[in-house]
Amino acid sequence: MSTRTFRVTVRGVFDGLDDGQRAELLARAAEHDVLRAAFTPEGHLSYDVAARAAFTFRFLDSGEAEEDILTATERAEESARAWLDEHGYGYKNLRSTAEDLSQAPLGKRRRRAMGRSSS
Repeated sequence: MSTRTFRVTVRGVFDGLDDGQRAELLARAAEHDVLRAAFTPEGHLSYDVAARAAFTFRFLDSGEAEEDILTATERAEESARAWLDEHGYGYKNLRSTAEDLSQAPLGKRRRRAMGRSSS
C-alpha cells in the first residue's frame, strides 16, 4: 500500500479580539502573510487582520487509505483550535477542506513527463 499525501485547509474568523490581541496579531503579521503560506505538518497560519478578521491554517498530513483523509482533517481542526485557544484568540465559523494529492489531476507538464518516462 502506498502513502497518500493530504493537504488540509482550516478556515475561520477571529472573534471578539481585544485591542491587545489585535495589536499582537498585527505585530506578527509579516510571518503570517499569505505570500509565505505553505502546507506544513505543524500547520501554517496566515491572515491579514488589517483587512479582515479571517484566517487560514494549512496542514500537510498523510495516510495509507483514502478514508484516512477524515482523520487528517480532524487532526488539523484540533491543532488549529488548540493553537487559537493557547493564544487566547476567539474564533468562529471554523470549516475545513481536504485534498488527497494522489487523486489530484496531473498538470500538463507532469502528464508530458509521465508520457516520456513510460516510453
